Amino acid sequence: MTRDSDFKQVVRARMAETGETYTVARAAVEATRSPHEASYDAARAEQEKLVGRLFSGGRIERVPARRKVRAAVLLEVLSRFEPGRDYSEPEVNEILLGVHDDFAYLRRELVNYRYLERGDGRYRTAAQAPPRAAVEHQEIPAWEAHWLPAFLSGR
Repeated sequence: MTRDSDFKQVVRARMAETGETYTVARAAVEATRSPHEASYDAARAEQEKLVGRLFSGGRIERVPARRKVRAAVLLEVLSRFEPGRDYSEPEVNEILLGVHDDFAYLRRELVNYRYLERGDGRYRTAAQAPPRAAVEHQEIPAWEAHWLPAFLSGR
């Protein structure tokens, strides 16, 4: 059974409307979803699975060693920044200290994954989602392709 409460509401509304069982109503709702919606939902579920167990009270105990999980964590960390705004290094450090004590490592990783850009001692979120080589796609969660462009454009 799904944990997505919005999806469950749609399924339950169909159940009330048609008298179908949950399983039948869910199958009918899923059949009417576009491939993009299904891809988005799968990517979001993967993101929640990758980072859900790592964050507690907005912080992480340790930075994951596996690259795909680390990238998923970095996407969650990036959401604490305002797209288009310039940040000084102390401002970036303060935000990152709210996530983990090793703020310098997180800062470097955000730059290495091209989520933050650094220049003249200032940081800002990337103007657009970075192009990824085929090899990088194996190490980046699918959530990046769905969430990052919208976040960076301020949506």
